[in-house]
Amino acid sequence: MNRVALDLGFIQIYWYSLMIFLGVLVACIFIFRETRKQNINEDFMLNLIFYSVVFGLIGARAYYVAFNWSYYSTHLLEILEVWNGGLAIHGGIFAGLLWIIFYTKKYKISTFKILDIAVVGLMIGQCIGRWGNFFNQEAYGAVTTLEALQGMYLPDFIIQGMYIDGAYRIPTFLYESIWTFFGFIALLIIRRYRYLKTGQLTGFYLIWYSLGRFVIEGMRTDSLMLGNFRVAQLISVMLFVIGVLLFIFARRGSKFDNLYKEEEHHEITF
Repeated sequence: MNRVALDLGFIQIYWYSLMIFLGVLVACIFIFRETRKQNINEDFMLNLIFYSVVFGLIGARAYYVAFNWSYYSTHLLEILEVWNGGLAIHGGIFAGLLWIIFYTKKYKISTFKILDIAVVGLMIGQCIGRWGNFFNQEAYGAVTTLEALQGMYLPDFIIQGMYIDGAYRIPTFLYESIWTFFGFIALLIIRRYRYLKTGQLTGFYLIWYSLGRFVIEGMRTDSLMLGNFRVAQLISVMLFVIGVLLFIFARRGSKFDNLYKEEEHHEITF
């Protein structure tokens, strides 16, 4: 498979980078549309999103490198070669979350309100970004057969793309892309609920994504490992529990406001 989407001679644009960029772009579109509905200052949101993406990418790469340090310790220059793959979504989520917490506290804006806006865009962004793994031929599952893939009624280009190292592989990237797409649809539906509490969309995101990631991660053959355990599965269990507690607490806790109640415009001075 040709990993290069566009060769300009002096620079090559990889499909992986292009899909990550497209995922970020679509995520930002949905986030800004909701920002206007929620009467949140757009300059505030622009700065928050820009640095969330920057720190998220750094965190995603640092997370991946940390769990593959035995290799990168002797290939230091390759740490910068992100176009070859190696971005761990959990690392990106943690880094982006730390920035969002800091920035919202600085300007006295509800952190959970911002997260509820962001997770919808994040979910569809993940759906699109997973296709970068397809073009890089990574994040795949165990060996399977051509007949099995054809039996799934997959397009031929996906079947051929799953022919890796002399064998057909289970398209786990596709499973996660589909799972996050349905999660995106679910979030769009749930956020229309009149009595939704601030924080519940974030809780649902954690529950939905962690559940799917735990199952799909068990099918992969390139998981980051911590001893005998798959790191992504350990993190998924933790985030799932946090999501359940957050969803319940947001529903019962009096400190959480209704997500879509009428509010005044948030004036923020930079």
